Amino acid sequence: MQLSEKELEILEILEHDSRLPLDSIAKMVDLSEKETTEVVEKLEGKKVIVQYSTDINWRRVDGHEGVTAMIDVKVTPKRGVGFDEIAERIYRFEEVKAVYLMSGTYDLSVTIEGKSMSQIANFVSEKLSTLDSVVSTTTHFIMKKYKHDGTIYEYDDDDKRIVVSP
Repeated sequence: MQLSEKELEILEILEHDSRLPLDSIAKMVDLSEKETTEVVEKLEGKKVIVQYSTDINWRRVDGHEGVTAMIDVKVTPKRGVGFDEIAERIYRFEEVKAVYLMSGTYDLSVTIEGKSMSQIANFVSEKLSTLDSVVSTTTHFIMKKYKHDGTIYEYDDDDKRIVVSP
C-alpha cells in the first residue's frame, strides 16, 4: 500500500506515542483534526495500524517481575506449507509473545514470558520441544533490558528501571 507523506508522518508520530490526542497530531502534520481522524481510521481499517500497546515496567510492581526468554528453534518445514504451520502452532501457546521467521542457523525466534525460569524450562521441554517439526531449541533468558522498541532504560542504584524516552 502506497502512503502519502502526511500518512507516513502520522504513523511515525503514533509509533512514538500512540496516546497523543488527534488534535495535537493534526497540528504537528498541518492537517485538520477531521482529516487526521480520517487518515487514522483508514490506516486502522487497512490493518496498517494493527494495535496500540503500552510498555509496562513490571520490575517496578512488586511480585510481577516475571522472566522473558528468547528461544531459537530449528524446525523441519512441511511440504506445501513451509514454516507457516509450525509457526502457527507455536504462536497459539499463551506464553508466546512473538514468533519470527529468521535467516541463519535457526529458523524461528520465539519470545515467551513466564513467572519463573522453571516455568519457561517446562514450556520448552513439555510443549515446544515435543512438537513434531521441532528439531532443536536454544533458550536465552533476558537478564536486563537496556532498550526496547526505541525506549531506553536507565537503572538507579537499586537496579530498578527508570524509563527515559529516546
